[in-house]
Amino acid sequence: MAKRAAAQARVRNLGIIAHIDAGKTTLSERILYYTHKIHRLGEVHEGTAAMDYLPEEQERGITIVSACTTVQWHDHTINLIDTPGHVDFTIEVERSLRVLDGAVGVFCAVGGVEPQSETVWRQSEKFAIPKLAFINKMDRPGADFSLVLGQLETILRARPLPVQIPWGHEQDLRGVIDVVGMQTLVFDQATRGEQVQRLPLDDDTLALALPWRERLVETLAEADESLLDDYLAGQPLELSRLQALIRAGTLERRFTPVFAGSALRNIGVQPLLDGVVAYLPSPLEVPQAEGVDPVRNQTIQCDPSPTAPLAALVFKLQVESGHRLALLRLYAGTLHEGDTVFNAIQHKDERAQRIFHLHADHREQRREAVAGEIVGVMGLKFAKTGDTLCAKEHPLVLERIAEYQPVISMALEPRNADESARLDEALDKYLAEDPTLRLEINEETGQRLVSGMGELHLDVLLERMRREFGISPRAGTPQVLHTETATASAAGHGVFDRELGDIRHAGEVRLFLEPMPRGAGNVVRFELDTTAWPQPLVEAVSQGIEDGLQSGVLQGYPVRDVKVRIAELARRDGQGTPPGFHMAAQAALREALRTAAPRLLEPVMRVEIALPDEYVGEAVGLLAAKGGRVENIQDRGGQKVVQGLATMGRLFGFSTALRSATQGRAGLTMQFLRFDTLD
Repeated sequence: MAKRAAAQARVRNLGIIAHIDAGKTTLSERILYYTHKIHRLGEVHEGTAAMDYLPEEQERGITIVSACTTVQWHDHTINLIDTPGHVDFTIEVERSLRVLDGAVGVFCAVGGVEPQSETVWRQSEKFAIPKLAFINKMDRPGADFSLVLGQLETILRARPLPVQIPWGHEQDLRGVIDVVGMQTLVFDQATRGEQVQRLPLDDDTLALALPWRERLVETLAEADESLLDDYLAGQPLELSRLQALIRAGTLERRFTPVFAGSALRNIGVQPLLDGVVAYLPSPLEVPQAEGVDPVRNQTIQCDPSPTAPLAALVFKLQVESGHRLALLRLYAGTLHEGDTVFNAIQHKDERAQRIFHLHADHREQRREAVAGEIVGVMGLKFAKTGDTLCAKEHPLVLERIAEYQPVISMALEPRNADESARLDEALDKYLAEDPTLRLEINEETGQRLVSGMGELHLDVLLERMRREFGISPRAGTPQVLHTETATASAAGHGVFDRELGDIRHAGEVRLFLEPMPRGAGNVVRFELDTTAWPQPLVEAVSQGIEDGLQSGVLQGYPVRDVKVRIAELARRDGQGTPPGFHMAAQAALREALRTAAPRLLEPVMRVEIALPDEYVGEAVGLLAAKGGRVENIQDRGGQKVVQGLATMGRLFGFSTALRSATQGRAGLTMQFLRFDTLD
């Protein structure tokens, strides 16, 4: 038992998070190389990175799906997930962060804190994940270490604690200075940085290090006042003492240790790995996962012991040749090859036929997995993203993974009957893998309407269909999805009284509808004593409202951001059935929606354009021509950054027009903000 606990203490579940093109995958590739997981360095720009294994990733030079691997570093096991940086694939980040214990935020030393950096950082904050920061690309022209530190404070509201600083910058980057160990680290380029030389500080490097050393000691002295006294008295500060204080502050999320380097130039990666081991938590040091006993409706904490009842979360599915590989995070207990487990969401027994440690698209078979591990499992027939696996005699439901609302749709039609079957097979695969995809089928025309998170999301879907299934269905022009809402309060009264077959179905419902703030979601509340009514009738009314909110009165889009108050239920001549109350509730809701000044809402996108100063006028003019609104213009890394809002329907073709107007020198980021109007 003690041996297993010691092994768990040497596990780190780590995610690499950042904006697109900050260097996440290049950093991951160096981690694999220095931990001897791979023996040849791949490069993103050459399409040879091990973690970007999909051909679409290699061709585009971006990460599309989160890739998992397991590496060893200094007697520690690191389960590493490289996440996408593009906003269209944000679900990959969300579900990865849901199961991780720590993260490394990667920031470009020139671009600083970019929009998706902010998004993924805030996602990690939602899960209270301790983090390290790695300021990458210190060799690039315009690199500014101090500027990025300032942005970590002002934009992310983080408290950066530099534990290493760059030695030189831009083309003169020579290594890093460790202000904890007070050493200079030089990375031998003849061995691609594998050999690291640790040198004592000379007069020049000591002068660079001392101000950062003082900042470090002052921050750590907040938790240990004697540290500052010892420092001012000139007494030596033991490395172990400093590291213990840094670790404690990191785990409590009082500050974020900051590292620096250039992954592409092989500088600063091994010290970052040392920081992962030294400062980020093991599965035993994070708050215990909580779930709900669905039978007793009680909150349960998951004991991270291998001998506790099993609790595991399915955070991702991959389908290959018809076989489903479920990626699990074990929070409690042990899972053995061949075990039968209970899926608490699907209410089905599942069999874990085989267990694997993962390395991108390769696998290493294991006999068992224990609490704290991230593994792949074959044989789970019913599992979906967000499902909980547990022991049947100890039922448990863990918190589900957040859902995302698609913002764009595209109609697909098979070219012939042969292709129709393969199209359905392909869509089944991608829908199982990606919970942000939605599918509607028109039974009369056979048209499939696929909805996703953006143009790139759907483009990649079509590319994968061509490559993996050999089909090219006819694709319609992408259409923007909308939602509907109410802008005024209204009352609704619904009556249903009809014979269907030989049974009379009846019900009567009165309700009130009120608008809610944007992004608040829907609230359905009974303002009557439901205990006085049979439960099936109450449930039928509730379900009728939920079903009715799926289709508004303007164009049939889902209704969002409204409060429905159910004020009265009545039987018709003493008669009432669940179908009758279900239909009456829907009729009352539709009457209220028609008189509540309904309004169509569009996806509003946060737009950020980084470009040289001379093209700002063109960018602002193009955004205005698209009905957009400029909210801010700021300097960042020697460029201007135009920030604004625009509705997605008006942004089709914007990137092409912007590229043409700026001679290809503008960088564009669009991120879904909310369903709203820009009036």
